[in-house]
Amino acid sequence: MTELCDLSASQLDTMIRTKEVSPVEIMESCIARTKSVDGALNAMITPAFDTALAAARAAEDAVMRGDDLGLIHGLPVAVKDLDATAGIRTTYGSRLHRHDIPDADQGSVARIRAEGGIVLGKTNTPEFGAGGNTRNMLFGPTSNPFNAEKTCGGSSGGSAVALATGMAPLATGSDYGGSLRTPAGFCGIVGFRPSPGIVPIEDSGVGLHPFAVLGPMARCVDDVSLLLRAMMGFDPRDIFSSGAYRDLLVPPGAADPGRLRVAISADLGVAAMSAANRALFAERVELFCHHFGVVEECHPDLGDVDNAFEVLRGVGFVAAYDQLVAAHREDMSPNVIDNVERGLGFSVRDIAAAHVQQTRIARNWLSLFDDFDVLICPVASVSPFAHAEWSVSEIDGQKMVSYMSWLGIVYGPTMALACAAALPCGVDADGMPFGIQLLGAPGTDKKVLEIAKSLEIILAENPLTARAVPDLGPLKAT
Repeated sequence: MTELCDLSASQLDTMIRTKEVSPVEIMESCIARTKSVDGALNAMITPAFDTALAAARAAEDAVMRGDDLGLIHGLPVAVKDLDATAGIRTTYGSRLHRHDIPDADQGSVARIRAEGGIVLGKTNTPEFGAGGNTRNMLFGPTSNPFNAEKTCGGSSGGSAVALATGMAPLATGSDYGGSLRTPAGFCGIVGFRPSPGIVPIEDSGVGLHPFAVLGPMARCVDDVSLLLRAMMGFDPRDIFSSGAYRDLLVPPGAADPGRLRVAISADLGVAAMSAANRALFAERVELFCHHFGVVEECHPDLGDVDNAFEVLRGVGFVAAYDQLVAAHREDMSPNVIDNVERGLGFSVRDIAAAHVQQTRIARNWLSLFDDFDVLICPVASVSPFAHAEWSVSEIDGQKMVSYMSWLGIVYGPTMALACAAALPCGVDADGMPFGIQLLGAPGTDKKVLEIAKSLEIILAENPLTARAVPDLGPLKAT
């Protein structure tokens, strides 16, 4: 029998509103599942079960009184540990913040609570979100529920694991170099990277860089859209925030696939990609491409995207963490130190060139969508690797230049300011989840969500492309 914690957020939302189930029953189910499996996974590093249950009881009272209910009233939400939460420890995955308890929620969390969402707890992340493997020096690694020795991806790995195992129906994430999309792909769930400004970041240390975004994660497109509507809004403290989110207020319908013009690219023309993932992507595309009106192999012109990403990311890390690394180097992860040191090595000419490169990339990206509605590519260059490794050092014998190099398939679209939906697409030869990403021009979030919903329906019809669910038995026995 399916437990409440395994149902979608949209199903649970309907059941709450019709008084079929209580928010308390849902919360108790999620807490029981977390206690049952998280000992083997280390995803929920700061549970907030007591306050969550109290909030669920208040949510139940509101339903019984007939109060107006928010978008996600009474639904448990797992919150990434980069997001400040009032009264709940927020560490950013860093030893330097191991005891921090914020007095106030950051804006996205405040909006979630205002819409009735209940914070179940905080999910693990690499220190300050730096890395595609959710591992830090404070809490250790988070395991992939499909193989506990492997990584769940990062940096929103704890959130992805919580969703994949039924700890929560909704979870928050963030994305710069693929931090939301990679764990979605590695754990077989859905993630959405919105366009800059859709979910305001009011406290960004480098406000003129639009590359980092906050976004929703869930187990299906409808649920991702639901949480996005709760998270988004306007905040003048984020200079990219505007009224552009308003067309997302209505839940997306499914696009007509027969009318879509789809570009297909195994590597975006520039990204490192393993032969195994390249071949698997081609096989999976053959299973669904006939549903679309037009399908063409086409690579965007991303130019010097590796350099643009490395330089601009390095500059951002110097701005945010240079002084911390200088004062607390021994307590900080190698990824944060690496980013700062690389950033300090760039000259003004290097930085100026990177800005020019990124501008050209963004304009080239826009021109691609004169001919296509969406671009589909893999979400990761490799199968999930051992979480004992900080990163991928080589792919098929090719050495990676930096700890980020294997993530070109996701940071390339970031430099283009793309919006993106990551969808599960079956499993690979090792039985690990395989994901694809649907990429659009900035500002086309609604279109990308509608296409994602349409493709999700198609993928679910074929056992080879349907979303995989981990076997919880071995996790519960740990």
